Amino acid sequence: MKEKLLEIRGAFFSALEEVLTPQEVEKLRIEYLGKSGALREILKQMGSLSKEERPRMGELANEMRDSMSQAIADKLGELELRLLDRKVEEEKIDITLPGESQPMGRVHPTTKTIRELIDVFIRMGFVLEEGPEVESVYNNFDALNSPKDHPSRGLSDTFYFDPSTLLRTHTSPVQIRTMKKMEPPIRMISVGRCFRNDEIDATHSPMFYQMEGLVVGEGISMADLKGTLEEFVRQLFGEDTKSVFRPHNFPFTEPSAEVDITCFKCHGEGCRFCGGVGFIEILGCGMVHPKVLEECGIDSEKYTGFAFGMGLDRITMMRYEIDDIRYLYDNDKRFLDQFRR
Repeated sequence: MKEKLLEIRGAFFSALEEVLTPQEVEKLRIEYLGKSGALREILKQMGSLSKEERPRMGELANEMRDSMSQAIADKLGELELRLLDRKVEEEKIDITLPGESQPMGRVHPTTKTIRELIDVFIRMGFVLEEGPEVESVYNNFDALNSPKDHPSRGLSDTFYFDPSTLLRTHTSPVQIRTMKKMEPPIRMISVGRCFRNDEIDATHSPMFYQMEGLVVGEGISMADLKGTLEEFVRQLFGEDTKSVFRPHNFPFTEPSAEVDITCFKCHGEGCRFCGGVGFIEILGCGMVHPKVLEECGIDSEKYTGFAFGMGLDRITMMRYEIDDIRYLYDNDKRFLDQFRR
């Protein structure tokens, strides 16, 4: 048996000298040290040896197994170093060659507008709040004093998942969530995507961005609303931009208004862009309806508030003189490359 063991060891080391890849090393390991390998097979004959020979053969077999395992590990390390040296030689980089310029990405115009608007209101003391795009009918309509028969609740205007769940049609549900979790005074804004079942054309999209603002506290009046929005207009559009408040009607505010600003194209002279009137509508606003405050657990006798909401796509189109909302969503690189950092 000793001669057979020494013969196996000799054959193993001779074969190990010839292998060139890790796969060949693994194949050799299985052949000699695997469960059905040569060493295991010869050891099955240990039962036929005398009591004196068994310990000696067992010791020799263990030494062989250890030395062969170590030799395999050394061979793998050697092959790995060879492979690394070859990769270094083949993949070396000539650092004297001129580098290739990498084109810089562009910030999307809507993203630029959102960031700038958030900065304006944060400087005015507002905090940013978030809410889900999949909303309850309660938060989207009921809590906002929307009549049960209001056209906006119809399938022709709103995307429903089921009778009680929908894709939010505006960011106003964030107002409800904020008033239910916070005690006045409240001064918040929210920004996000909204969804309505609109046809796609130059001025409409079934998905669009809105910004919502809400202030609730003691003694809040229409004058506070007017002053806040006029300051916002000055900071975003410039000191020379004028704003005009027109009476309007929204279920969740009373009184309500829409705000027009001086047309940035003609500066009030009248042009095709503003329809010849010299002003362009940018947002809706008003004093929070007492029913909305009470629905959120706020005492309408003690507290008042104002709210406003604006379409950010329209603001973006006005600021960058974009005449088709579809440009904002087509992701055409030729269009996006016009907006530098």
